[in-house]
Amino acid sequence: MSSFLGVPVDAAYHLVSGLTGILTPVLGGLAAVAAIVAFTMAVRLLLMPLSLRALRGQAVQARLAPQLVALRQRYGKQPERLQREMAALYKREGTGMFAGVAPLLLQWPFLSVMYLLFRSPTVGGAANTLLTRDLLGVPLGAHWLSGAGLASAQGAVFLGVFALLAGLCWLSARFGRLMTARATGAQPAPAGAGTAGLLVRVLPYLTVVIAAFAPLAAGIYLLTSLAWSLAERMFFLTRSARAAAGPAASRAPASGRAAAGRSGRGRPL
Repeated sequence: MSSFLGVPVDAAYHLVSGLTGILTPVLGGLAAVAAIVAFTMAVRLLLMPLSLRALRGQAVQARLAPQLVALRQRYGKQPERLQREMAALYKREGTGMFAGVAPLLLQWPFLSVMYLLFRSPTVGGAANTLLTRDLLGVPLGAHWLSGAGLASAQGAVFLGVFALLAGLCWLSARFGRLMTARATGAQPAPAGAGTAGLLVRVLPYLTVVIAAFAPLAAGIYLLTSLAWSLAERMFFLTRSARAAAGPAASRAPASGRAAAGRSGRGRPL
């Protein structure tokens, strides 16, 4: 483990271990799993402003994409002019080129600390006792296929985690396309064909691959974090839809009154 993240991982370990001890009299063997879920949700809640800012930036980037393509086509042979025009466009829109990326990068240290905590066999030079706890009899430090095989209880627990992760990955990709379509005013586009289309379809499921090579504790963390990310996308879409419907609703009564006025003027006394 890198020295840069060693101290925060050690602090997070003591927090999760303490929470596990508090929950044990109530939840018994599920206390460690509940502590992982609760700690992950608490950290993601603290990072939610950054997540929503990243989603807003991604929506703006999707909306500006056609204009950026037009600028590249028009000034592709004039790099300096292209940069000036792009900078002017971003300035008019009150955003920047990295508006959707920078907030995600700021979250990286926190998410890395949690992932390292739930996959490292040792923390602070001592054994990571969280990984000795279990879920349905499967140790949280166990890896997929390291036990009796797919037909065993361990295999069933891992396959359940993978299935839930795959479902969340599909939903996340779906909501991502809806966000892009809503920002651009177009219909949700299919993933496409060819190598690029295959990559777009497969890339969202990378989390499942990571979980397949990580301990069960890390898989539970990834499942919780991905579910939270999906909830954030749904919240962002709902709030954006309400914000867009607000001005439209306020204009509708005015247009209705204008139409009623015109009909009233044409009506005989």
